[in-house]
Amino acid sequence: MQAARIMEFIGVAEKAAIASAEWNGKGDKVSADQAATTAMRDAFNDIDFSGRIVIGEGERDEAPMLYIGEELGRGGEGIDIAVDPLEGTNLCAYNKANALCTIAVAPRGSLLFAPDTYMWKIAAGPECVGKIDIEATPAENIKAVAEALGKSVNDVNVCVLDRERHADLIQACRDAGARVRLIDDGDVFGAIATAVPNTGIDLYMGAGGAPEGVLACTGLKAIGGMFMGKLAFDIDPHGVEKRARAEKTAKVDLDAPLTMDMLVRSDDAAFIASGVTDGEMVSGVSKADGSITTETVVMNALDRTVRFIRTCHRGEKGLVRF
Repeated sequence: MQAARIMEFIGVAEKAAIASAEWNGKGDKVSADQAATTAMRDAFNDIDFSGRIVIGEGERDEAPMLYIGEELGRGGEGIDIAVDPLEGTNLCAYNKANALCTIAVAPRGSLLFAPDTYMWKIAAGPECVGKIDIEATPAENIKAVAEALGKSVNDVNVCVLDRERHADLIQACRDAGARVRLIDDGDVFGAIATAVPNTGIDLYMGAGGAPEGVLACTGLKAIGGMFMGKLAFDIDPHGVEKRARAEKTAKVDLDAPLTMDMLVRSDDAAFIASGVTDGEMVSGVSKADGSITTETVVMNALDRTVRFIRTCHRGEKGLVRF
């Protein structure tokens, strides 16, 4: 994907981050998410491309904007888009770390086209490629990660979303001897962090949103980590209905483990995330001297690069800070 095209998508993520950051710490996750969604959709529609949301805010009858199947842009190159306009709505609402505006893009037909349901996920860094499996037990995967990283099982850090459905998983990790890092929200960061040194996360496991799974998979494909997923309609209150829809669009076995190449079927894929609140990957939106500063990470699988972009939005009279 051309650099100019990726720059356009960076602008989309930045606009969503600026809009949602207005709600940082105000305790209103609905308004924060709506601000990000509206800004992101409006920005996409200003681009000369034929974008299609393959994973987004939900089905058309559930989401008025960025719904699965929505066509965006003014026409041109066909591109699949997976979005979580505000990854970590609670993180933004309560001004906690790692709230992000996230986008994954790839040529038309490359990203999993499936309903907004749950997905069981496992992710780890490049040393663990081919050594862990979503159908293995937590203990088996923890042992494999320890061996791959050359550390004791007791020193393996497993990241898990703090949810009631994960009670057995959390206990299994602790019974295996591993350490567990619970996160309130933001499992895109949790999965990608496994492949980033010094985050303190070695392995990510658990069930979360399928959109976040595709987004994390795109990022990990660019930086060399590993990811597997498995759709979990059984823990979705609307799972029967969503499975029926997925049978019409998702060209995969809905009951089988999904590898990276099933979720993201092209190396010409990019993951883009702009910080809303300060985090371990990027800084959040900040204001000073009449300017707004954003920080964005771009993980490009095509050229195997990771770029961090700090942008000063000067407006009419803003000053540039160095």
